[in-house]
Amino acid sequence: MVDARAEHVGSLLRPDALLRARESHAAGDRSDPELKAAEDDAVRDVVAMQEDVGLPVINDGELRRESFQSELTASVEGFSGVSIDAWLWGSWHSDELGDKEVSRPEQVAVTEPLRQRRSLAAEEFTFLRALTGRTAKVTLPSPSLFANLWDPERSREAYPTFDSFMEAVTELLCHEVRELARLGCPYVQLDAPHYPLLVDPDSRAFYEQRGWTADSWIEYGLALDNAVIEAGRGLSFGFHLCKGNQDSRWLVAGGYDAIARPIFRGVHADRLLLEYDDERSGGFEPLRDVPDDKVVVLGLVTTKTARLEDAASVESRVHDAAQVVGLDGLAVSPQCGFSTSVVGNALTIEDQRRKLALVCEVAERVWG
Repeated sequence: MVDARAEHVGSLLRPDALLRARESHAAGDRSDPELKAAEDDAVRDVVAMQEDVGLPVINDGELRRESFQSELTASVEGFSGVSIDAWLWGSWHSDELGDKEVSRPEQVAVTEPLRQRRSLAAEEFTFLRALTGRTAKVTLPSPSLFANLWDPERSREAYPTFDSFMEAVTELLCHEVRELARLGCPYVQLDAPHYPLLVDPDSRAFYEQRGWTADSWIEYGLALDNAVIEAGRGLSFGFHLCKGNQDSRWLVAGGYDAIARPIFRGVHADRLLLEYDDERSGGFEPLRDVPDDKVVVLGLVTTKTARLEDAASVESRVHDAAQVVGLDGLAVSPQCGFSTSVVGNALTIEDQRRKLALVCEVAERVWG
């Protein structure tokens, strides 16, 4: 099992050269192999950067993806109306940058039986493993993150029920995890930012209008998450929760109190990567519900701004959390990705490097 005291959640800022390559490819001025070569170069650079700052867990920064969850629709046929706004929609907030509203595309839905054209992440892993001898991590989305892609009118011909669609998505992710295990991947992280949205009354109402209470939705979703985890049993699994991270903005505020017990105790993951970078995250008291066999990776360093935290202050917060969990059950990370989509957060690649180096410095100060 992974026992690292420092890691990062997954996404890293796309360098300008890669963004230009993507734009050129979308315009038809760059071929698929040429885009792949640009992606390969960018991944080599971010792997070298992660090793240089001292991270024991390395990933490819999700640089090949449009968004952290977009590989499902990119690699699987059967969806229609999918644009980047399918991943960005919502009411986003920032005291510094101002609020931002992104509308959900009306036509996005599963409309045909799903048919996989390529892997979601296996190719990412095989390239990554050739670049590093350190623990390689692959991120995958939680199955129920795609619940809103089933439409009661447009999807019934392909999937008569919501449950049948969710079963199909879950099996795709189970298949991916089995393939990653076969290839020797040691560590898979499931990203589940939709659960913490339930701490907000408006978000809870979104699910309740569809016939789900918060408790029943969590129970349903965790059963799917655990199916994916069991498909890769023997690997280490992380489970990431946050309250929105896009364009340096957030979706909801509130502590984990209302969802801690069912999720922390119910998910079969080994590591819980939790957002704890500011007062929106609440206190450490909900960590009392974390079982002794799980490690809490405290997201104490923000990816939303360039402000670099003070190492001593971050170290002090680790010790505060240790009063609840115990130091052996903790690790540190940034609170979320630096670029959960190609949009990215409002900081530079050098800011990103400094923050990752800070995470490693704090881990060394606390655990040696």
